[in-house]
Amino acid sequence: MKSTVSTPNSGSGSSSGSSSGSGFSSLIIGLTGGIGSGKSTVAEAFRQLGIETVDADQASRAVVEPGMPALAAISAQFGSQIIQADGSLDRAALRQIIFTDPAQKLWLESLLHPLIRDWIIEQLKAATSPYVILESPLLFETDQHQLVHKTVLVDLPEALQIERACARDGNQADQIQRIIDAQMPRVEKLSRADIVLDNSESLDTLAARVTAVHQTLLSLPL
Repeated sequence: MKSTVSTPNSGSGSSSGSSSGSGFSSLIIGLTGGIGSGKSTVAEAFRQLGIETVDADQASRAVVEPGMPALAAISAQFGSQIIQADGSLDRAALRQIIFTDPAQKLWLESLLHPLIRDWIIEQLKAATSPYVILESPLLFETDQHQLVHKTVLVDLPEALQIERACARDGNQADQIQRIIDAQMPRVEKLSRADIVLDNSESLDTLAARVTAVHQTLLSLPL
């Protein structure tokens, strides 16, 4: 069984105080994990311990709300069919386009990633808890890992990950497998994470492990 807390990895791209010059008053901890890993459950457990969290998924929604310049640019690039009747972005339609067209995916990322990063930085700077969690499913795949001092990976075996994701979302296993395959391999995430949270057991066990990690993080200097 994996240790709840792993030894910090030397040379990890996630650590080394990349955010030290960004004006943050708290330690920034990156929290990541694949679909069905339990990352959101872990984030909620940290909130119950009084720790503020910033959600990268929320950032990705905020920058494309109706009236935002990014939404107008996306509509011009992909056509009005990706805009719903209420003026909001049809994420499912857009996802279908970019999953089959790498060039369009790259265009979209070049537009949105800087905007998402700016939104995240603003929220992180406003936080006042002893440390702050940046919750991001693509922490390592994007440049968001450069904003954090340490990283926490919520991990479990892939078969269990697929089982839980299917039970939660009602998707087929092959759909979940495609999502997993499109992201950074598990072994690479494990090698880059500073702390690994094993979520292969019960919720009570996970909560105890989060509390242990919380105590570790409280002891870290800024």
